[in-house]
Amino acid sequence: MFRGLTAQRLVALFVGGWALLNFPLLAIWDRDATLLGLPLFPAALFAVWAALIAALAWVVERGDDDAES
Repeated sequence: MFRGLTAQRLVALFVGGWALLNFPLLAIWDRDATLLGLPLFPAALFAVWAALIAALAWVVERGDDDAES
């Protein structure tokens, strides 16, 4: 089903994103602290979300490495 390297990377990103945005790991950031004047929880949530989007863009734009072989 997932034969290309790009498809495998996308599945890995999905699983990693699901794990990072799930309760046990997300609860780490639920503190009464601030980061540059912003509450820590929304700032960390936005940073994780932005990192996932950047990684997704990198994987999709890079293309499939198996096609070159």
